[in-house]
Amino acid sequence: MKRIVILAAALAGILGAADPQTFTGVITDTMCGKAHGMLAGQPDDQCVAMCVKGSSSQYALYDGKSVLKLSDQKTPARFAAQRVKVTGTLNEKTQTIKVSSIEPEPGAK
Repeated sequence: MKRIVILAAALAGILGAADPQTFTGVITDTMCGKAHGMLAGQPDDQCVAMCVKGSSSQYALYDGKSVLKLSDQKTPARFAAQRVKVTGTLNEKTQTIKVSSIEPEPGAK
């Protein structure tokens, strides 16, 4: 019994010990991903906002290679189509970042 408790505690420590990482990229949505063309003639930030508002699309981070969903769906709204730094842990299986913080990337426009 003691062995099971020790093994369970060790496993929980290993699984729950994922250190936060920093991801940089552009706030987008899961429908458009890296290219915004759904609303012709609209700026990218408005496209992102409309896609998230009007469908099952979610805020995401495009890091130059992948579109990673964001667990926080409120904070990214003010950073739509902007380069940001996201701190959190990535669930590889779901390609979702559990967000700790989002801030503008220094020097980004």
